[in-house]
Amino acid sequence: MSTTLRVLIADDELLARKRLSRLLSALPDVEVCGEAADGEAVLAAVRAGGVDVVLLDIHMPGLSGLDALALLPQGRPHVVLCTAHAEHAVEAFEHGAMDYVLKPVEPARLQKALERVRARMEPEARPREVSAPAEKPAAGATAPRALARLPIPTRQGIVLVDPETISHAALDDELVTVFTAQGEFLTDFTLNELAEKLPAELFHRVHRRALLNLRQVARLEPLETGGYLARTARGHAVEVSRQSARELRRMLGLRRGAEDEG
Repeated sequence: MSTTLRVLIADDELLARKRLSRLLSALPDVEVCGEAADGEAVLAAVRAGGVDVVLLDIHMPGLSGLDALALLPQGRPHVVLCTAHAEHAVEAFEHGAMDYVLKPVEPARLQKALERVRARMEPEARPREVSAPAEKPAAGATAPRALARLPIPTRQGIVLVDPETISHAALDDELVTVFTAQGEFLTDFTLNELAEKLPAELFHRVHRRALLNLRQVARLEPLETGGYLARTARGHAVEVSRQSARELRRMLGLRRGAEDEG
């Protein structure tokens, strides 16, 4: 049985709030727990508790949606940006947004965003729900998909890396290098194995030779091939193939050619 998602609608426009409320009322296991018309009201509602998801507009009086997103406390609810401004997508993901939905919000797109939130919440809640000691997995059982720490064997020992600090992994010749805030590490993992071990909501296979953490991307530069050159926050360049660029645009809600308009 699915847990009911408690959703806070944050938008300075009354009509936009009403539309979102109407769309949410048609979805199963979703409850509107409140509304906010500015960033300060968002922060106050989150601090009061009882919010699982914030549907957050960007342009609001006082604190913008991105300002409020950056100021949310630890243990905060998941955030889905609902905005007409596609150019802020990368910045939103850098601040930890779960998804980015363009206005006018379509019912199917909104439902997909909330399904992503629910999928993220289920493994987060599981350890709190289990009171008995965990049993050892049976022989041949599949390990959990996402690791809290990625173990990377090195000459100095096994380095345990927080996946969120990984910007990307790249295949060069036959070796894969993992680029992290702590440094660069060679690993015996293949890119496919890394993709299975790392959180799917963070890491995307953007090229046959590269795996990319979208939250670590500072800028996407269009290439003549139809792909992108992704610039990470630490200055690395990662090629995004043409096919992956199309998927990335769909995921970010970017229309074809939107990257050249601003």
